[in-house]
Amino acid sequence: MEKIGGFRNPAAEKRYFAAYDRAMAECPESGAVFDVETHHGTTRVYRYGDGGTPIALLPGLMATSACFAALIPALAERHAVYAIDTLGEAGRSVHKVPFEDISDRASALDAVFESLGLTEVRLVGGSTGGWHAVNQAIHAPGRLASIGLLDATTVSAPFSRRVFWYGLPVSVLDNDRLWRRFVAWTAGEDVLDQPAARLILAGIRCYRARVPFQVRPSEDALRSIEVPALALFGGRSVVHDPVAAAARLESLLPHADVEILPDAGHYLYLRPPDRDRIIERVLEWAG
Repeated sequence: MEKIGGFRNPAAEKRYFAAYDRAMAECPESGAVFDVETHHGTTRVYRYGDGGTPIALLPGLMATSACFAALIPALAERHAVYAIDTLGEAGRSVHKVPFEDISDRASALDAVFESLGLTEVRLVGGSTGGWHAVNQAIHAPGRLASIGLLDATTVSAPFSRRVFWYGLPVSVLDNDRLWRRFVAWTAGEDVLDQPAARLILAGIRCYRARVPFQVRPSEDALRSIEVPALALFGGRSVVHDPVAAAARLESLLPHADVEILPDAGHYLYLRPPDRDRIIERVLEWAG
């Protein structure tokens, strides 16, 4: 059981889901909620809207579907939007069988799409969710039409050393004052009191993830991606070098549409002008 993610104890689970419910209250009311059973566990999926080609949303680490509250209304006006709680992380998804490797994670998501009857999926991932979108395009691309990456981490550039130098002592000491400084540094401003940010922190504190280590894909693996890709990077992102990440992705995926949003941080859609640009680009890319 040591390879299966879960909450630290019943009290931690209760605290976590109180934070989860507060964060999800920021989202519009979903049209449907699915708990999709697959080999590796149960994946929670929320559907918004019901027209157009399907867009699936993959959150950053521990961020859950709640992190897309600001994007969902505009996207759901023209598309069926499926927001996913990543299996193996905190959220309403339930991890039951260990992942042996990163290809297992792609197989698990492919099984979710199959169960929902989805094909030609426009798969959008933010931060770590961008890594998952790339992983899907490498290992299980059959149900994908394209991928969209929102300041995707550990895809075409490593985490900056500052993330480890700063993040490790914060996670060890684990107090709100230090977390507030760390989150403000990564996001570009103090957002820790936002329900979605509090939910991420609750996930870090309350849940033990047991998943294969997230590693950068090899150059050959990235070159093997055949589906169209949209990649947006935050020009002020501090979690990696966004200019280097964009340039390397362009060199390895010549068919990718790559753009740097000069005033955006890693929390790419925090500022309204950046949010509007992301919605515009994603809707244009999704067709």
